[in-house]
Amino acid sequence: MAATTSAMAALQTSMSSLSLSSNSFFGQPLSPITLSPLLSKSVEKQCPIVMKLKRWERKKCKPNSLPLLHKMHVKVGDTVKVISGHEKGKVGEISQLFKHNSTVIVKEINLKTKHVKSKEEGEPGQIIKIEGPIHSSNVMLYSKDQNVASRVGHKVLDNGKRVRYLIKTGEIIDSAENWKKLTEDDKKTEEVAAST
Repeated sequence: MAATTSAMAALQTSMSSLSLSSNSFFGQPLSPITLSPLLSKSVEKQCPIVMKLKRWERKKCKPNSLPLLHKMHVKVGDTVKVISGHEKGKVGEISQLFKHNSTVIVKEINLKTKHVKSKEEGEPGQIIKIEGPIHSSNVMLYSKDQNVASRVGHKVLDNGKRVRYLIKTGEIIDSAENWKKLTEDDKKTEEVAAST
C-alpha cells in the first residue's frame, strides 16, 4: 500500500515538471488523481446461480447450486379442483409436486398424448396418455363432503400441532387418518411396481 502511494506521488511530481501546465491539457482541466477506487475493496453482490433444467428454461439457484424451491399450498394426496384452463371445473387428487417451478400433477387431468418408440426389435411403438403438469395457482383445495372449493388456512390445535384447514368449511385437511391412508396407498403402489 505504501508502494502505491509513493508511486502516485512520483507521478504527480513528474506531471508538474512537464512544460504543460498541470491545470489544463489541450484546454481541458485535469482532475486530481484519486486513490479511493484503487484502495477500496469492491464488494459486489453475488449474482444468483442459474440452473438449466431444459435448454430454454433457466431457474434461479442458491449458492450451493440447488434450485430455489417455492412454497405451495397443496401437498401430495390432496383433493383439488382446477379453477382455470381447458380442464376448468374438474376434480382430482394430486399425485406429484414439482417445487422448483411450482407445478403439480393431478391424476387423470390434463392428459397429453405421448409417442413412445419401441425399445426392442420387433416390439411396436406405442401412443400413450400421460398427465401433464398444472401450475399450483390454477388448482384449489376441494371438499368432497360439501362439494365446495376453498382457500387454505393454517391453525394450531390444542395439542400444539399445526394443521391446514379449508376456510369455507372449517374441515381439517392434515388429519392423521388422511396420512395413514396416503402411506398405505404408497405401499400398495410400491408393491405393484416391485411385482411387475
